[in-house]
Amino acid sequence: MSPSSPSPLAAWWLAAFLAALASAAAATELWTSSRWIVDEGGKRVKLACVNWPSHMEPMVTEGLSKRPVGGIAGDVAAMGFNCVRLTYPTFLVTDAANANLTVAQSFQRLNLTEALDGIRTNNPGIVDLKLIDAYKTVVSSLGEHKVMVILDNHVSKPGWCCGPSDGNGFFGDAFFDPDVWVDGLTKMATTFAGAPNVVGMSLRNELRGARQNANDWYNTVIHLFCISQTSFQCHTRGAEAVHAANPRALVILSGLQYDNDLSFLNSRPVNLSFTGKAAFELHWYSFTNPGDWSSGNANDVCGRLTAGVTGHALYLLDKGWPVVLSEFGVDNRGVNDNDNRFWGCVAAAAVDADLDWALWTLQGSYYLRDGQRDPDEVYGVLDRAWAGPRNQTALRRVQALQRPFRGPGLAEAAAPYTVLFHAATGTCVVVVARGALELGPCDETGAWAYSAREQRLALRDAGGGTGLTCLRAEGAGRPAGLGATCSDAMARWRLVSDSKLHVAVNASSSSSSLGNGGLLCLDVGADGRSVVTNPCRCLSGDHACDPGSQWFKLVTSTRSVATKTMLAQLPLKLKNGNIKSL
Repeated sequence: MSPSSPSPLAAWWLAAFLAALASAAAATELWTSSRWIVDEGGKRVKLACVNWPSHMEPMVTEGLSKRPVGGIAGDVAAMGFNCVRLTYPTFLVTDAANANLTVAQSFQRLNLTEALDGIRTNNPGIVDLKLIDAYKTVVSSLGEHKVMVILDNHVSKPGWCCGPSDGNGFFGDAFFDPDVWVDGLTKMATTFAGAPNVVGMSLRNELRGARQNANDWYNTVIHLFCISQTSFQCHTRGAEAVHAANPRALVILSGLQYDNDLSFLNSRPVNLSFTGKAAFELHWYSFTNPGDWSSGNANDVCGRLTAGVTGHALYLLDKGWPVVLSEFGVDNRGVNDNDNRFWGCVAAAAVDADLDWALWTLQGSYYLRDGQRDPDEVYGVLDRAWAGPRNQTALRRVQALQRPFRGPGLAEAAAPYTVLFHAATGTCVVVVARGALELGPCDETGAWAYSAREQRLALRDAGGGTGLTCLRAEGAGRPAGLGATCSDAMARWRLVSDSKLHVAVNASSSSSSLGNGGLLCLDVGADGRSVVTNPCRCLSGDHACDPGSQWFKLVTSTRSVATKTMLAQLPLKLKNGNIKSL
């Protein structure tokens, strides 16, 4: 296989995502418009990225011993990711000893003989390149596959991230000299100023440790000091230095506490010399709050943590700043209970806010991590051999987050409507033959309308203008369906748990045998596809209960509605009858 040839996996996915990728990747310069990232024409470009590390001890992008760089880049594009958050260490460009190393020399000094042999086989053209030139090769290959790149300054000293006292955490730490950091940012911004697919720079990953504080953050990350108001003799710091070196690039700012806390901006706004080019980033994992997920009720935990993330970071969306969820992810083997419950929660939050994001992570393995050669990466989208997806189901649910639901230039529908998004699977409720409801691709959903006051979920403009067709429960264990009557208890839907992900009717008048006060919740049938109602479970208390199948998020969308004619799908009695409403 040639270095630029995509794998069979890439060919398989390419046709499905080509149109979306071409539109997103065509934007070689991005801007911000209030909370949105947009192209030069003002149309939203949703960043649906995957992390691809280059910050470990070899300082070479992971996986090049396993596959040709063009094959990996092709798979990135074919899996639907339109950008890569490509990490690097500051010392790659600021330390002379590192800057002069070739790829071969870097691997030889670490005694990574087998990995170097793999690079000689799969990517012989980079073996004698300097490390920064090998990095450029990866950026270029991604560009050839129309994948945008965000350069992420992950650490100063190369190695695994992130410990609270590893010397890489905050300004003034052993390996984190602010002047060296700014020098490194400037060199990277200058080096890639002419790379059309480099659309942004993330200034620093996961600030942390005992030294962290808001004052030093302001003074070092965004401060621009000039001798006088009329003087051009100014000392630029992080954000200003990057913008001065490459005005095309988005400047992405991280907060404190491992990129979990941007709350200090609420009382002290950011003032930059430039506009339309700055965004913030957030990280969120189950292990951010491990004890909560293992010992708490999943609905309580999801509701509380989502509120916390909103208060610490997502509130910036309402203040007119884009927020990129630049790291989130789970163990793709599906064996981690905390991760499995966390996924539904974070996916619901990401879809609800329609966030830009970067999944952790692409790599199936590392050259070297914590002294271990060729270790597995269970969070990796790709398997250990870098030959294909580690978990097809996990990949499909990520792909559900890739297309934007709304934003500037995406008012494709006549008016905003509601989507019933099933968080755990990344699917949506769709209407199939004769009005039955199933989980399916979100591109195939109809336009639902939800009235919280009237507690009504109905297809908007169903049947080409025949009126509202309401979602109804028919009883425990029975399929939910579309009905002509919208006024009784079995058609009154409300959100009943702290997570706001349980959509329920009160069926107590219909059955005295139901638990949880007679509440029936939307659920997934035993076939894994049909939409049914079952007694609501896990609403509170029980920490061992898994509510994932009953987690549905009501999401606002403006993208084009499925073109299938709803009237042709409705039962005959609804086509010919009068639709009743409240």
